[in-house]
Formats: sequence, structure tokens, C-alpha cells
Amino acid sequence: MQTPTLKPGKAGSSTGESPVVPQPRTSTASTKSDKTVAVVSHGMLIVWALLVVVPLLWTLVASFKTSSEIFASPFGLPTQWNFDAYVRAWNEAGIGSAFLNTVIVVVVSMTLTMTLGAMCAYVLARFAFPGSKAIYYLLLAGLTFPIFLAIVPLFSVMKNLGLLNTLVGLILTYVAFSLPFSVFFLFAFFKTLPSEVAEAASVDGAGEWRTFFQVMLPMAKPGLASVAIFNFLGLWNQYLLPTALSPAPEARVLSQAVQAFAGQMGYRTDFGALFAAVIITITPVLIVYILFQRQLQGSVAQGTSR
Repeated sequence: MQTPTLKPGKAGSSTGESPVVPQPRTSTASTKSDKTVAVVSHGMLIVWALLVVVPLLWTLVASFKTSSEIFASPFGLPTQWNFDAYVRAWNEAGIGSAFLNTVIVVVVSMTLTMTLGAMCAYVLARFAFPGSKAIYYLLLAGLTFPIFLAIVPLFSVMKNLGLLNTLVGLILTYVAFSLPFSVFFLFAFFKTLPSEVAEAASVDGAGEWRTFFQVMLPMAKPGLASVAIFNFLGLWNQYLLPTALSPAPEARVLSQAVQAFAGQMGYRTDFGALFAAVIITITPVLIVYILFQRQLQGSVAQGTSR
């Protein structure tokens, strides 16, 4: 009986046939849909950017014009570029004193808010004690409380304390309303910090205060940067609380001064100075955002990736 003979084939194939390697297939439909989404999203972003940037540029150009030039040629360039409108807005409209009041209130409020908020968030995140969760949830409840509902009782409290029309009253109110957000934001950063670092600092002889300020607080710098920027933007643009608690001219902030100056337009039409006052008001916010936008984006990304 003859034994069957097998034909030699390639390794890994008993039949002598070469294995079929599947080739990757490109999806034309998915590529087209991705391009469509990219084009639509970029188009919407361009439209949104134009809606934001064009009014700002028009306001900037109009701040160098006189009222007659604005009405004669709203979209034209000024015949002479000068800062007379800014001088009038700074001196006559009270923007100078309001700018100083705003800087004082915002800087002091942010300093107190960042210090107290960081200390409170650190304690709630790193230490377990009776009532810690209740304190945390009460602070979170402060985020859900609308400001306009607190205007009447807050006005009565400030009047009884003699803090109406004072910068001290505004500072205390700003701190009270911005503290819950600061604690809520920083709580997550302190919660994720390694406890071994604090334990190593205590082994080296560092107390709780030194451990917090020299070890743990620098590690939470991304969260501190984010909270500081958000608080600055919110406090600088605050209008409702100053209007209710400090309506006197000597205690006005920038938002009140611009609104009061706009209310005087019925008696004299100095729209160039009005636009100059608006530019003075928004310039610090733009500068802070331009300088710290990368740090803000990195801080938020680092906080969400933890």
C-alpha cells in the first residue's frame, strides 16, 4: 500500500496556501462626517468670536472719538487719536476713585477668601472630626443660595452694624459669598494630595501650621490659581451687592460708576467718555485672562484628571 505524500508548503499552513492577512479598511463615511463636524464647529466658533471681538473693537475705537464723530461716522476711524475722553472719564465721571475702591475691595477680599478657603478646605479634606460633613454640606448649600434673596436681610444687618456705604462692608460681603465656591473647589485638590508627604513633614518635626503653609499649600498651587482667577472675575464685575450696600458716591465701585455716568447722558452727551469708562473697566479683566489663560486651562485639566 502506498503512503500519501504531502506537498511542501509554507510554515504555519498545512495546505500549502499562504495565510491571508486582513488589510485595514478606511471608512470614507466616518472621515466625511468628521470633516463636516470640524467645519461646522469651527464655523460656529468663528461666528462666536466675531460676536465677542467686534463690539469690543468698536467700543475701543469709539472711545477715541467725540460724540459728533460717533454719530456722523459710527464705524469710521477717529480724525485724531487722543486720550481726552479717558481723562474726562477718569476725572469727571468719577472712574478714578471708583477704580481705586474696586482694586482695594477685590484685592483684600481675594486675600481673605483664598486664605480662609484654603485653610477650611484643607481641614475638611484631611481631618475627620464630628460635624465635618455637616460643615461641608452647609458650605455647598451656600452655592445654591441666590444673592438677590439675601439683599434685604443683608441690608438690615449691615445697617445695624454701621457698615453701609463702607468698603469694609463690601469686603465682608464679598468674602462671605465667594468662600463656599473656594472651599468646594479646593476640597478636591487637598483630598487627592498624598498623605505620606504630610506624615513625613510631621516626622521631621513640622507642626500643623508649618506643614500646611510650607508643604501642602504649594502642592495645591494649580487649584489656588484657578480659584483666584475665577474669584477675581466674579468680584471685579460684581454689581448687585455694591448697588444695594454702598450707593454713596464715595464708596462706589467701577460697575456703579459706569452705570451712574451712563445715567447722566440725558443731561450731556459725552459718549466718547462713556466708552472710555467701559474700556477702563474691562481692561484689567482682559489683562488677567490673557496672562493667566494657560495656567487656568492647565489647572482645570490637572484638577479634572485626578
